[in-house]
Amino acid sequence: MTERAVGRHVVAGVSGSLGSLTALHRAAAEARRTDAALRAVLAWSPPGGELGHRGPPSPLLLAECRRVAGERLLQALDTAFGPAGPGVPMEGLVVRGIPGAALIASANSPDDLLVIGAGARGLLRRALHPSVARYCLAHAACPVLAVPPSPLQEDIDAVQRRIVWHMPLDTRELAD
Repeated sequence: MTERAVGRHVVAGVSGSLGSLTALHRAAAEARRTDAALRAVLAWSPPGGELGHRGPPSPLLLAECRRVAGERLLQALDTAFGPAGPGVPMEGLVVRGIPGAALIASANSPDDLLVIGAGARGLLRRALHPSVARYCLAHAACPVLAVPPSPLQEDIDAVQRRIVWHMPLDTRELAD
């Protein structure tokens, strides 16, 4: 194995969603391929967002939010890689801020690679939640790799629609 590139990182945003786990797996593969370190980033905001705190926020509340975010990151990493880990050096970062800006700040070298999930999004979802992928593509100073959603996502969405609409679900369809 070659000497690891000093300071080179493959950065991936982690939320625990299937799309973020797919991007995280791809980021680990890219880190192995390029002999870089993996940086998993989970962004968090206080309840109500940054604008929800007109006065100084409670230090205890912020500490608890950060602790919960750290637990979410560890759970997502465990779900993605299990106890064996990703097979490359990895650091996990819990960053206070909006996801796009946190990822851009974490992938701060032109030698870094930012890996993002680029799932299909409907009009309503786009209106309510700005696209982290679009933000990163527009603002990154390093290469960005947009990973399409997992093939399982379409099946999961179909099952969720059937549940929401109280439609019968034949579990034999899931085994195919």
